[in-house]
Amino acid sequence: MTSPERPGTDSAARAGRVVIAGASGFIGGRLESAYQQRGWRVDRIGRRERVRWGDAAGIADLLDGADVLINLAGKSVNCRYTAANRAEILRSRVETTRELGLAIARAGTPPPLWINASTATIYRHAMDRPQTESTGEIGRGFSVSVATAWEEALLDPDLPGTRRIALRLPIVLGDGSALAPLVALTRLGAGGAQSDGRWFPSRRRRAAGTENPQRSRDGRQRFSWVHLDDVVRIVEWLETRPGIEGPINAAAPNPETNAELMAHLRRILNRPVGPAMPRWMLELGSIAIRTESELVLKSRWVVPERLEAAGFRFEHPHLEEALRSILSPSRS
Repeated sequence: MTSPERPGTDSAARAGRVVIAGASGFIGGRLESAYQQRGWRVDRIGRRERVRWGDAAGIADLLDGADVLINLAGKSVNCRYTAANRAEILRSRVETTRELGLAIARAGTPPPLWINASTATIYRHAMDRPQTESTGEIGRGFSVSVATAWEEALLDPDLPGTRRIALRLPIVLGDGSALAPLVALTRLGAGGAQSDGRWFPSRRRRAAGTENPQRSRDGRQRFSWVHLDDVVRIVEWLETRPGIEGPINAAAPNPETNAELMAHLRRILNRPVGPAMPRWMLELGSIAIRTESELVLKSRWVVPERLEAAGFRFEHPHLEEALRSILSPSRS
């Protein structure tokens, strides 16, 4: 069993080189900063970078001799699931991952570690028990089909010199994250539990997989999460664990319910009252801000079985403390 010291200290003693695809996002920017603080060289792949998607030779050259590849590329799911958006959500994940696999196969000295983003949404709507890497059940619907295709693109190629990890991320909490709209609602006095219920069926909803028959009333759906600082620590820790590969649930060990999440926010932000938000209100709000209610109504009950079994210790294992570390009194 390892001690709860800062992970990644063995590799931190030697400056290396990391390639990050999708570094312009919320998680990528924090990882880039963390690697630079460790003295590593950071190279980037992206639509606006020196090396861009579609440049097969350039990507292969960039990966040649790199110590770590991290791929976070993909269109945000915080949008309406129109046919065009669904196609781009899938394409932006699967095609970029395949492109990286081809580049690794072409590189003379491929990176020994490739960490690819995935999603905890790959599991079913779980109200009865937690989902682990060994016993979790893969769900159904658009979001799940994207997740499975994404992981297949990572794990299927024959790349014997590269260890691959699918980082199944839940909601990542940090300043400016998906937490922002919930904070805004709470400050406006609308920070109650988000409750499922009946809503108009449609062909679009069936295609998007957002017609959930297992409705979770009164905010009882589970909320799995992880603090951004722990995402960075997990990535650093995985560098020095050569026996770990495949899917990893990068979720904090203590998921709570949506109702508990909103109660924490009300306490932290000094908003004692927050009426519940029924399904019809969430749907209308989702249309107004161009997103999908699935992001708050699906029950994600995911726990980090493999990380904890291998000795990783979370710096932020409990939700209220994690929220307080982000939402300082000066911001409330």
